[in-house]
Amino acid sequence: MLRGLTTVRFHAADLEAAKRWYTELLGIGPYFERPGYAEFRIGDYQHELGLLDSRFTGTLGDHADSAGGAVTYWHVDDAEATLARLLALGATLHEPLRTFGDGFMGGAVLDPFGNVLGIMENRHYLEILAGR
Repeated sequence: MLRGLTTVRFHAADLEAAKRWYTELLGIGPYFERPGYAEFRIGDYQHELGLLDSRFTGTLGDHADSAGGAVTYWHVDDAEATLARLLALGATLHEPLRTFGDGFMGGAVLDPFGNVLGIMENRHYLEILAGR
């Protein structure tokens, strides 16, 4: 069901400062940006590190602005079916499914123990697999 890591999302109260800091740390700039969000491709498998302006967390769902730390997204083949299964197993909705862009759909739940679990249909994950 969870096929592999796609994206880790960190929140930043000062997105511009966070982009500069991570650019310095990683030695590369973001490969993707939109207002309130920037994303880096890093590591041997080109995983994604996303930075979200903290002001936008309240738009993601009922609990999104109260959780701290990172949201880790795992690639799934069918986000809607996976979300339904997670909810049936006792998870609660944290961020409803939404389209991030062409080939990207994701959301998040709180597992029964209070941990944020993100799921995502991510075309980059599939492209990386196809290129191996």
